[in-house]
Amino acid sequence: MTTQSFADVEFVVRSIAQICLDNEKEFGDLDAVVGDGDFGYSLARGFEVVVKDWDTYDRSDIGTFLQKIAVAITGRIGGTSGPIWGTAFLRGATLAKGRDELTGDDVVAMLRSAIDGIKARGNADVGDKTLLDALVPMTDTIEASLAAGKDGATVVADAAASAREAADATVSMLAKRGRAAYSGERSIGSVDAGATAVAVILERLAAQWPDRPTVA
Repeated sequence: MTTQSFADVEFVVRSIAQICLDNEKEFGDLDAVVGDGDFGYSLARGFEVVVKDWDTYDRSDIGTFLQKIAVAITGRIGGTSGPIWGTAFLRGATLAKGRDELTGDDVVAMLRSAIDGIKARGNADVGDKTLLDALVPMTDTIEASLAAGKDGATVVADAAASAREAADATVSMLAKRGRAAYSGERSIGSVDAGATAVAVILERLAAQWPDRPTVA
C-alpha cells in the first residue's frame, strides 16, 4: 500500500516535471540574458519523458523510484543541466533506498546530499550564481521550520519564500560557472535562471500542497 511519504514524493516529482514543462519559455528567456538560452528547453525535454513514462517507473520503494527518475532525466536533459539535476535526484535516491516512509529529517538529509552532489559535479558553491544560491538557503529554511515544529504546509511555504528571496538576490551576483561566466561583469543585473527555477518550483508546490493527494 502507498504511504503518505511515497505519495508526497510522487506529488513533488510530478509537480517539478509539469512546472518545467509549463515554464520552458520563461526559463529559457532568463537563461538567454547572459547564457546560451537552452536551460528551459533542456529541462523540458528531460521532464516530458518523466510525464510520458510516469506509470512505468518502478515503485518498489522511494529510493528505487527516484533512481529511475534520475536515469530518465540524465539521459535526456542536455548541456550541464542533465548531470546536475540527475545527480540531485540520484543522491536523494541513495538515501531513500529501501524506504517507504520519510521523516522531515530524512528530507533535509536528502537535500543536503543533493547539494553536495551538485557542488562536486558542477565545481560550484554558494555565491557562484547558480541554482545552489536558492537551493541551499531553501534547505536551511526547511530544517529550521521543521525544528520549530511547523506543519508541512507552513514548512513548504517558508521554503518557497526563502527560495524566492535568495533567487532574486542573485541579480547582484557575478556569474562564476556555466556559459554565463563568460559574460563577466555583464552577468550582474539579471537573476540566475537555475535559482529562479528552484523558486518557481517551490512556489507552485506551496500553493498546491494543501490540496495534494492524501492516503487514507
